[in-house]
Amino acid sequence: MSGRLSGKVAFVTGAARGQGRAHAVRFAEEGASVVVVDHAAPIDSVPYALAGPEDLEETARLVEKHGHGVLGVRADVRDLAALESARDAALHRFGHIDVVVAHAGVGSFGPAWELTEQQWQDVVDVNLTGTWKTVRAVVPSMIERREGGSIILTSSVAGLVALPNLAHYTASKHGVTGLMRALAAELAPHLIRVNSLNTTTVDTPMIDNPPTLQAFAPGLAEPDRAAAAEAMKGLNALPVPWVDVADASNAVLWLASDEARYVTGATLSVDAGAALTYKVPHT
Repeated sequence: MSGRLSGKVAFVTGAARGQGRAHAVRFAEEGASVVVVDHAAPIDSVPYALAGPEDLEETARLVEKHGHGVLGVRADVRDLAALESARDAALHRFGHIDVVVAHAGVGSFGPAWELTEQQWQDVVDVNLTGTWKTVRAVVPSMIERREGGSIILTSSVAGLVALPNLAHYTASKHGVTGLMRALAAELAPHLIRVNSLNTTTVDTPMIDNPPTLQAFAPGLAEPDRAAAAEAMKGLNALPVPWVDVADASNAVLWLASDEARYVTGATLSVDAGAALTYKVPHT
């Protein structure tokens, strides 16, 4: 039975775990071949554990289970040459790329005036510049093919409102939202649609770790998952602490599919209403 992405090839960064992995597997369920890309290594200024090579291998295995092509590539989105090499490998293997999901992203925590230069640089380089480099690497081949396509940039509710103690993350995600809008205008003549996904907290390892739980529940000395969940409910209009990774992946799938063929320049908020009601807390 054909799926919504049958015959398509998707290029997904940040694919070793969490949302990126879920997007890749969801695409494979709908018939796509998938190029899964991840740095799969630590970044010193990021306070929680990042994915490793074994995580990227597991993503590739999960994609392959659905009987479609998969190519796993270790590449840092801060490295344009590495992304261009990944693109070349994808084109050699599959012949074309139809969908790009620029998902790779990191965060760290602290008041803006206390962030180190390295914290600022790493977050902006991965989240914003890495998103641009991903598009820069892949889009020329999409334009040359003249078959259109879909690009989804992972922004955040932090791309729409301010999150305290995350000035660098907020700035980077606002930048991603603006980059999406500029790309949507520039690429529309080529029938390439560009949209962003703006989520609230998503139940992935990027959220479910001690430093992040502490950042979102600063009033608690050592918050566990349940205690932090209660605190995180305050972010959202709907009384939930986070959305499931499947909620994000279903939205990305829709944006990638022909069901959204006339949707471009949109910020698709899967945020439980966070942007509607959010107020900066004073802690």
